[in-house]
Amino acid sequence: MELSLLYIEWFGKPAWMWLGFFAIVATLLAFDLGLLRKDQREIGVRESLLMSAVYIGLALMFGGWVWWQLGAELGMAYLTGFAVEKALAMDNVFVIATIFGFFAVPRKYQHRVLLFGILGVIVLRAAMIGLGATIVTEFSWVMHIFAGFLILTGIKMIMMVDRTYDVAANPVLRFMRRHGNVTEDLHGQRFWVRLPHPSTDRRALFMTPLFLALVMIEIADVIFAVDSVPAIFAITTDLFIVYTSNIFAILGLRALYFALAAMVDRFHYLKYALAAVLIFIGSKVLVADLLGLQKFPPVISLAVTALLLAGGVVWSLLATRREADRPAAP
Repeated sequence: MELSLLYIEWFGKPAWMWLGFFAIVATLLAFDLGLLRKDQREIGVRESLLMSAVYIGLALMFGGWVWWQLGAELGMAYLTGFAVEKALAMDNVFVIATIFGFFAVPRKYQHRVLLFGILGVIVLRAAMIGLGATIVTEFSWVMHIFAGFLILTGIKMIMMVDRTYDVAANPVLRFMRRHGNVTEDLHGQRFWVRLPHPSTDRRALFMTPLFLALVMIEIADVIFAVDSVPAIFAITTDLFIVYTSNIFAILGLRALYFALAAMVDRFHYLKYALAAVLIFIGSKVLVADLLGLQKFPPVISLAVTALLLAGGVVWSLLATRREADRPAAP
């Protein structure tokens, strides 16, 4: 009886597949939180790259298992979705670096914020993906709206590529500072502290800048999810592939952040490649309809996405290296 429960379908897949995936995620988070981060110290670029390589390796191994268990089509969709979500998550790094700089959060405390942030992301992405799946199932024409939205977002990204994220202008931050108790200084790695209130002299609960940074990062993820969720649905509507590729991409972001944040200026032109990816993903939905195809060939989607992202990375590294080698004006 207990064994049969594992084969009950959850959102189109047997329960044991979902439970296995959540077990992997829980193990990674527990290992990271419980064993690796008992001491609050800075994470260097070398360690960040090594951790990121491990997360990417695990994600690709999972993709190989999906390919073997569910077939080549879904395996290709997972790899394409993972590549797109990973790339879009990298764009999130620029915003996270801006948030940490605004609140003057030391590198040794940043991992704690990112780790708790990923816990919120897992829940938020599940809610948004579930909502997106319900809408797509009930109204298939919504995919055309998603496609148009992705194209417009890509064009807007190109037009605003030189603009930076204005943390101080965020209405949520202004509301929290105006109506809540907020400390001016950090209190170690604590999100909340009890301090005497200046008006009553009684001890009250205060939010620290570390907690404000966590809230801003969660809000930033919701904003980015508005782009990434339609993007993955334009690749596949299989909920298992959609959710697992999203979460594996975000899990690795936390590890990769410290390496990218140290050389964020070297990836300035990557945003053009990300914009091109969004425009391509949105366009392929419309092209498939015009050609009478049920689906755009997954292998072409993966190849074009990989070429665009690789081109963006290489272009960024070469261009910024030439700029660094150029002699300064007298």
